[in-house]
Amino acid sequence: MTDPIGLIGASNMMPPVGGASAAQGAGGDGAFKDMLLQNLAKVNELQQDATKATEDLMAGRRNDIESVLMATQKADTAFRMLLQVRNKVLDVYQELKQLRV
Repeated sequence: MTDPIGLIGASNMMPPVGGASAAQGAGGDGAFKDMLLQNLAKVNELQQDATKATEDLMAGRRNDIESVLMATQKADTAFRMLLQVRNKVLDVYQELKQLRV
């Protein structure tokens, strides 16, 4: 699976675990939130591009079906990746709910 939104291997987006950076992350500096919002915007942009490409093809303003298929595939892959991130976040949330304090 390709990574159209650049989420895989983007270790520079997340703060390192441990030390002062972990304390800042626990304090709510919003690094994860910002990364998530940026990726949501990128997925939305890819989906809008795919929709426009499809509409252009149907209206006859575009003849290259390959670029339409590529745009659609990128949007689909990005959405599926975002869906998997959501699923993992929900799994972690469910696990945290099970913890006894």
